[in-house]
Amino acid sequence: MKKTNFNPGPSILPNEVIQNTVQAVADFQCSGLSLLEISHRSREFIAVMDEAVALFRELLSIPSGYSVLFMGGGASMQFCMVPYNFLETKAAYLNSGVWAKKALKEARLFGEVIEVASSEADGYTYIPDNYQVPEDVDYFHITTNNTIYGTELHADPQVGVPLVADMSSDIFSRPVDISRYDCIYGGAQKNIGPAGVTFVIVRDEALGKVHRPIPTMLDYRTHVEKGSMFNTPPVLPVYTALQNLKWLKREGGVTEMQRRAKVRAEMLYSEIERNKLFRATVTREKDRSLMNICFVMSDEYRDLEADFLAFASERGMVGIKGHRSVGGFRASCYNAMPIEGVRDLVLCMRDFEKNH
Repeated sequence: MKKTNFNPGPSILPNEVIQNTVQAVADFQCSGLSLLEISHRSREFIAVMDEAVALFRELLSIPSGYSVLFMGGGASMQFCMVPYNFLETKAAYLNSGVWAKKALKEARLFGEVIEVASSEADGYTYIPDNYQVPEDVDYFHITTNNTIYGTELHADPQVGVPLVADMSSDIFSRPVDISRYDCIYGGAQKNIGPAGVTFVIVRDEALGKVHRPIPTMLDYRTHVEKGSMFNTPPVLPVYTALQNLKWLKREGGVTEMQRRAKVRAEMLYSEIERNKLFRATVTREKDRSLMNICFVMSDEYRDLEADFLAFASERGMVGIKGHRSVGGFRASCYNAMPIEGVRDLVLCMRDFEKNH
C-alpha cells in the first residue's frame, strides 16, 4: 500500500535523499568505507561540511558576518545556549506554544525574562500580537512555527532589539531576512534532515558580550572557531542534510518551497472548512501554519474521531494523529510533502464524509 507520511518529526524526506544516504552508508564515495565509519576530519567529510554550509548560505541568502553551525543536542539545547551566550541582564520572550514556553523557562536561569505576550490561556490557538518589546532587553526570542498547535509567524518581526528565533519546523519554507536576526536555530528533523543534528545561524559580532564564564561546549565561539569540528559532529545527519539541501536547490529554493506550501495549505484548509465533519483549531487565518495543519472533528461528530483515524490509516495516511495534549488530527506538510499527498488526504476526508 502507498504510504503518505504526515509525521511531525522525524518527518518526510525526499526519496532520493534517503537513497543517497543509504548508498553512502553502504559505501561512501567508493571509498570502501561506510559513511558511519569514516573520519570526520577526513578531506572527504570536511568537503561535505563545507558544501552544506555553503548551501545554507546560498539558499537563505545569509549575509557576511554570520556563521552556520551544525551541532548536537537538539533545539532544546539551544534553549539554554541562547541565554548563556546572549543574556546579560534581561530578555524578552513571546510565549506562543509549548516549545516557546520551555525556552522561556530555561532563560530564567540566566537572568530576568519578560514575557511580552502569551496565548497559553486560550490553548495557544493564535499568535499573540499588539505587544511591546522593551527597548532595554538583550534580545527578543520568538518561535516562528508551533508544531503542536498549528500556528505560524509568516513574516519577520520588526523590532528595535536583537532578534533570536527557533525556526525548527519552518526553516527553508519561506524567504527570511537573516540580517534582522542575531541567532536562528532549529532541529533538523522537520525540513532539513533526520534527527541528530541542530543548525545554528549566528551573527559573529553578537558573541562574546556577556561577562559570565561559558562552558567550552556551550560557547558558540568554540564552534565558530572550529567550523563545527570542535568535537565529532553528527556525521550521518549532516550528510543527509546536504543531500536535502541539494534537492531543495534543484527544486527551486525557498521561493518555490513557499509556493508549494501555500498550495498544500490552501487545499487542505479549504476542505476542512467545507467538510461538515471537521473544523480547524486555529480560527484566525493569518495565524494558520503552512507546515502543521491541525483540525478536529466538529462537536456533533466528535465520537467519530477514532473511526476517522482508523479509516485514514487504512488508506495509507501515516502520522496524522494530533499531539496528545490537543487531540484531533495534524497533517504536517513539510517541504518534501508532494501535492499529491495532500490531495490523497482530502479525498480520504471526502470519502469518510460520504460514509457518515
